[in-house]
Amino acid sequence: MVGGRAARAVRRNLARPSRWPVTWRLAAVSAALTFLILVVFALIVGRLVADRLTDDFHDELKTSANALAFEIQASATGIGVRAPNLDEVALADRAEARVVDENGEPMIETDGVPDLGPPEPGIREVGDMLVASAPVTSSQLGVPAVYVQYARNRSDLDSTIDRMWLFLAAGVLVGTVLAAVAGMVVARRAMRPIAALTGAAREIAATRDPSRSVPLPVTDDEVGELAATLDQMLRALDDARTEREQAMQAQRDFVADASHELRTPLTSTLANLELLQDSLEESDRSDDAEATASALRSSRRMSRLVSDLLLLARADAGREGARIECDLAVVATAAVAEVEPVSGEHDLSVSGDETVPVMGNPDELHRLVVNLIDNALIHTPPATPVRVRVTREGDEAVLLVEDDGPGIPEELRDQVFGRFVRGGGPADQAPGGGTGLGLAIVRSVAGAHGGSVEAGSAESGGARLTVRMPLGERSERPETARV
Repeated sequence: MVGGRAARAVRRNLARPSRWPVTWRLAAVSAALTFLILVVFALIVGRLVADRLTDDFHDELKTSANALAFEIQASATGIGVRAPNLDEVALADRAEARVVDENGEPMIETDGVPDLGPPEPGIREVGDMLVASAPVTSSQLGVPAVYVQYARNRSDLDSTIDRMWLFLAAGVLVGTVLAAVAGMVVARRAMRPIAALTGAAREIAATRDPSRSVPLPVTDDEVGELAATLDQMLRALDDARTEREQAMQAQRDFVADASHELRTPLTSTLANLELLQDSLEESDRSDDAEATASALRSSRRMSRLVSDLLLLARADAGREGARIECDLAVVATAAVAEVEPVSGEHDLSVSGDETVPVMGNPDELHRLVVNLIDNALIHTPPATPVRVRVTREGDEAVLLVEDDGPGIPEELRDQVFGRFVRGGGPADQAPGGGTGLGLAIVRSVAGAHGGSVEAGSAESGGARLTVRMPLGERSERPETARV
């Protein structure tokens, strides 16, 4: 069980994406491989060189012992040295020497030489000394054999081997560092075209403009192929976007033209139904009059829907109405006066600055204010106050419509401005309820006038809809309050 958890942890760690840049990873891999190769090479070479140094040291000991033995002449009565004395011979190589019999008893020796034991063939180690023995004479009748023992401290050999290992270790470290630096330089140079592609892609993502091109490397390698593929993809995306925009523009133009053409027959139908309703009301045909009234209500509703669609379609198609300097306060007052007769028991009021000039289309602004008031009337119970206020704040004109109704839930405040979104008020299900386009038209008109609209909560807990747009040329006139 524990092993399974450990294995899963290892797999998670392996699957976790590395946070190291690719340049660093390439340099690290290059340095690691170089380190492993140099370590293996240093171990092999160091072992061979150490063995060779040891063999050479042993051979030198044997050669020196044999040379010294050759210079010594033994007799049955004593020992003599034909060349310089033993101390001078030994000091030349920082060595120790002595002449002993076959039992190891010294006959001649250098000053301060330690006990090297009895002579033995080959090289043997005595303490810190390496000793080589060579025969001077062999045993004769009544005369024992004589040997030369030549010894050197092995510290010289050890220090030489240690320096060799130090040089190899330094070479491994220097080679690893050089490999890391070289790997970094090569990786950066190799990644430079990819960095240029990344920067270009980041700019395209920020501007959302696929018509821009990516830099194409001069080399015909994998990076060049990637850059060419990305450039082809961007060209295809740009062409697809152009085709989509053209199709959407054609669709908007069609909707706008169709909505405009629908207004004429609807207007004619409404006029005929109104004439028919008047004539039936004068006669005694109550059933026909009721059917005509129902058809008239449906036609009026359809006419409002077509008008809303026409306004939105014109805004989507970029067809702006004529802009003139108008007074938003006057527009709001006229809108309240138009809606007040059909507001039922609601209490409508308008207040704010006396003059709030803006550059806009009076009909569209009138429709904006009417839709805001209608929205408040539809979604609040009878006898609920609805307040309209028009003011100037800095260089902005502010239109505020608020009520004391149930308000708009916070999670729906961004959604209420969508098309065909209905807030679920008591009038929504009624025949004369909203179409779900009122606040969408408000946002479209506000945006076309360089402004914005937002939903919030009034101090009373009801809904507050705020429209902001730039002031017109008369904004420098002094403000006067109007209630």
